[in-house]
Amino acid sequence: MRCMLVTGAAVAALTSAASADVVLNFTNFSATGFQFSQIVAPGSLTGMLTGVSVNATLLSSSAFTYADDLCVYVDVLPLSTLGMVQVGGYSDLGALQRYSWPNGASDAVGTVVSGAAMFTTAIDMSTPNIAIWLGNGYGAAGTAGSWTGSITLHGVEAVPGPGALALLMLAGFTARRRR
Repeated sequence: MRCMLVTGAAVAALTSAASADVVLNFTNFSATGFQFSQIVAPGSLTGMLTGVSVNATLLSSSAFTYADDLCVYVDVLPLSTLGMVQVGGYSDLGALQRYSWPNGASDAVGTVVSGAAMFTTAIDMSTPNIAIWLGNGYGAAGTAGSWTGSITLHGVEAVPGPGALALLMLAGFTARRRR
């Protein structure tokens, strides 16, 4: 019985962690103008992406990259302009939905960008080939910036990796064997 209780607690912990919003932390993330790095691969999230929050600090800036130029971009592969959502960044990438961060309009090192953008139309993350990128949304020549902080993706959960699925299966086998 004690083993079943511990196994049940492990399953409950995995389940509760999977149902929360997804938080992505980054340290010393650097990008030149219009340079983006994929932070979420297609198929790694489930649910409806309803918004994005940021809490980050500008560590360095050149050519007037502001803290709020930190940009979250949602699009189907391959990365292109005219995507689904752009949050942050001075330059318009032509996304169907475009939002600005509520603060961070300074290139002074130490400027914090924080706040949330809730989408008018949620993005179904089960749509094939949808990925999420993080980058510098200011595309003027010579721009660059670096940030440390986190991005929170609202309304989605991470698809459990093979290790988490194996643990859940093992927990089920253990509970069944003890009965």
